[in-house]
Amino acid sequence: MRYLPLTPADRAQMLAKIGVPDIDALFAGVPKEAIVSRAKFDLPDTQSEMDVERAMARMASRNVTAGSVPFFCGAGAYRHHVPASVDHLIQRSEFLTSYTPYQPEIAQGTLQYLYEFQTQVALLTGMEVANASMYDGSTATAEAVLMAQRLTRRPKAILSGGLHPHYAQTIENLAALQGTVTRAPVTPGSAEDIAALIDDQTACVVVQSPDVFGLIRNLRPVAEAAHAKGALLIAVVTEVVSLGLLEPPGTQGADIVAAEGQSIGNGLNFGGPYVGLFATREKYLRQMPGRLSGETVDAEGRRGYVLTLSTREQHIRREKATSNICTNSGLCCLAFTIHLSLLGEEGFTRLARLNHARASALADRLAAIPGVDLVTPSFFNEFTVRLPQPAAAVVDQLANWGILAGVPASRLLPRDEAAENLLIVAVTETVTDDDCADLAAALKKVLA
Repeated sequence: MRYLPLTPADRAQMLAKIGVPDIDALFAGVPKEAIVSRAKFDLPDTQSEMDVERAMARMASRNVTAGSVPFFCGAGAYRHHVPASVDHLIQRSEFLTSYTPYQPEIAQGTLQYLYEFQTQVALLTGMEVANASMYDGSTATAEAVLMAQRLTRRPKAILSGGLHPHYAQTIENLAALQGTVTRAPVTPGSAEDIAALIDDQTACVVVQSPDVFGLIRNLRPVAEAAHAKGALLIAVVTEVVSLGLLEPPGTQGADIVAAEGQSIGNGLNFGGPYVGLFATREKYLRQMPGRLSGETVDAEGRRGYVLTLSTREQHIRREKATSNICTNSGLCCLAFTIHLSLLGEEGFTRLARLNHARASALADRLAAIPGVDLVTPSFFNEFTVRLPQPAAAVVDQLANWGILAGVPASRLLPRDEAAENLLIVAVTETVTDDDCADLAAALKKVLA
């Protein structure tokens, strides 16, 4: 398709139609201090293709990649090793060109791997049914809140203080017109008394485990308190590898599980695309957002796959649609399925054990540094430490020395003064003993 730009006459006609004198008038509602003039960018009007490539290469060379330095960043996105076989398989043409089943009856391969993916997610989360993926963990969580409000016919959603702030903001954005959202106090390293906030108008309680600070949460007391009031428990998992060791949310009483599956089969990719996991009880199936692939037999008794449930407005009447998210993350969930299949149950558990062991060793090492306190008493592969000075400044200093030490909690909670000295540190199988030694030595030096 050729790009056909608008002519000045076209623009003048459009502006006259909507009743504004010029294009600048379209931005009249934007504060002047937020508008950046073209002159500030100091860019030439024209450049040759080769010159542009050279300029872009120079800018790209300034980036520090996760694999080039000791890397301890997490807080919802984790660096794990993805086998080369995963990328090779998902780029096969039969997968790459047909990952969205618009004509499900002839997309048997796509529907089959979606079916396998759903089975894997249901087993990991301890739930009875899972959908064929969603965009990412945050939007899956917001969809879970909307689903709970539909099921209970109640307006109120209670969010744990340990829920990732970006997930909380996504919920507030999507659920604002359907109900109210109440956030529990942020209590790093401990569980808040969320049961005291539950009342007869509560549709759901949203709890993350491990939470944004890395703390492993016992979901049973929250589930019991929610169910006693007729509310649902939504369990959130941002580090899906943790399910290789921890008890599944479903067996702890969760009614809906929303998770981020990026850690399996998908790299960091500068923030996306990722893959949202969504699982629930079978009795809630009709209100579940997204697609559901099912297994059946054809007229001749041969096994086949069908699109059993489709909740998007493209397939059903708009008023019957239950999903605000228009598609599943097809290639990303295929990568997830392939990687998890290659690992197998034993390999997945071994990967989880390796993550936890390396995180525990580093936590002990950092806690031995004078002035550093371990905040999270129980964790998987991510923990929080309190430093004797603002964590953001420490992280900046260590970055100058070639070490990405973690995520300052103040980046996620900028208005919380108590978060200023907190540093969230993630350790995966990609972190070496030398990396840990370098971090400990550098942190000790900067705090001296």
